[in-house]
Amino acid sequence: MADLVRRNHWVVRVTHWVNVVAIIVMAGSGMRIFNAHPAFARPGERFPLNPWEGHAIPKWLTFGAWLGGARHWHFAMMWILVLNGLAYLVFLFLHGEWRDVVPRKGDARDAIEMLRFYLFLRRDHPIQGKHNALQKSAYFAMPVLGVIIVLSGLAIWKPVTLGFITVLFVNYKWARVVHFVAMVLLIVLALIHVFMVFAVDPYALRSIITGWYNRANSPEARNARPFYHLVAPRRSSAESETDA
Repeated sequence: MADLVRRNHWVVRVTHWVNVVAIIVMAGSGMRIFNAHPAFARPGERFPLNPWEGHAIPKWLTFGAWLGGARHWHFAMMWILVLNGLAYLVFLFLHGEWRDVVPRKGDARDAIEMLRFYLFLRRDHPIQGKHNALQKSAYFAMPVLGVIIVLSGLAIWKPVTLGFITVLFVNYKWARVVHFVAMVLLIVLALIHVFMVFAVDPYALRSIITGWYNRANSPEARNARPFYHLVAPRRSSAESETDA
């Protein structure tokens, strides 16, 4: 079929799924570590920006069973995330795919147009390339949040030895706050990403598994809004004969 194209390189697919596993384990083990002292303030003090100060995260959301086990899993996944992230960024640079995710002039305007389309304020799907402006913003923000998470995590791990990193976040307490908030934002972006894949472009699942994508099924071709127009338009017999 003329519309079937190779969309995702095997490096992108492998690093994507490694990230999925690493982030899930890191988030779960991190919450288990946090529960050892479920507060940002020191014992006897209060942290006014956290209304849940002192309240532990539900155990079903945690991973690692005990503090020592959670720490082992957390640090193991951290190094996997770092190496995997470096491999992904090097690939993007060498392969030229960084152009697909780096923000460009006009992205803010395009993002507003996508929101207008999703809110039924615009009838036709905005013209897009591989990713629309909202997707590009999310894909660019995720690696940035990953860097912040790793740096703040190192600041928490060795606040004295790595004091030159800790000072970037003011002190140990604020490094914990930044680490926690950045991880929450990353998880929220990931959940929105998963939701939008199933709601708008479920056909993209094929491309992140096999690498192939049918452009006839793209949201732009189907004028697809969340949970609307999920079925690709039927092709005429003349089109089918042309492809054959």
